[in-house]
Amino acid sequence: MPISSDLVGLELPATTQTWTSKDTMLYALGVGGRPAEDLDFIYEGRGLKVLPTYAVIPGGSALGGLMRTVDMRLEMLLHGEQSIELFRPLPPEASVEVSGRITEVWDKGKAAVLGVEGVARDADGDLFRTHATLFVRGAGGFGGERGPSGGDGAAPDRAPDIMASFQTRPEQGAIYRLSGDRNPIHIDPAFARMGGFDAPFMHGLCTYGIVGRAILRELCADDPGAFHSFQGRFADRVLYGDTIVTKIWRTGDGEAIVQGETADGRIVLSQARAKFAVPA
Repeated sequence: MPISSDLVGLELPATTQTWTSKDTMLYALGVGGRPAEDLDFIYEGRGLKVLPTYAVIPGGSALGGLMRTVDMRLEMLLHGEQSIELFRPLPPEASVEVSGRITEVWDKGKAAVLGVEGVARDADGDLFRTHATLFVRGAGGFGGERGPSGGDGAAPDRAPDIMASFQTRPEQGAIYRLSGDRNPIHIDPAFARMGGFDAPFMHGLCTYGIVGRAILRELCADDPGAFHSFQGRFADRVLYGDTIVTKIWRTGDGEAIVQGETADGRIVLSQARAKFAVPA
């Protein structure tokens, strides 16, 4: 189907998504989990916790449904925004039904922005909700509304309350893609050049997962049950080997503004917010 405002509200076919502890451990490794710091997430002998941001993997089936339904070129896609909302901690083994719906279509002139929501349910009810937008370069000009241009998560004009750094590795994308996002732009130099980029670059959702790990550790004491929601906008590419610095500003009980930057100050995740449980 061609991109147009008529797509808003379109229900996408529901899919069944299953995962095992092997999948959640592989994801944790893909977003930089290491034995010294993250053993509870990568070793089943410790009872095995699941990173909350793993929700983007089964929730990504709604995004996949959008890409299969709407006409777009893979090499022209960029991930715009991502959010997750957890209703319960994710189990290490599960089967869920994910239903998807196109939530917005904006005409940015030289590009189009499409949003999709996914809701995952298991036998006990709703488990999580995801929302994502795709920025489709060269697909604008179809006569739709331009849509909003900003958000409400701007970083405060003061020093952050918390900073956490993580250095990515050259093989980060090669590991992360095994969790399901096999867009060749993140590993194949020739394909990246087709899209107008000098070299492959890290998945936006890998950056999201790394920043999410920092939120989980610094605000939730590594307790997935305390992690309620996380949203952010992808502002720039992360290159393999870059250091990601997560800056966190507490803004109220159980709320924080978050920003991801590289060590040289490039903002890579902006307008980000997290909600979490406050210890009693």
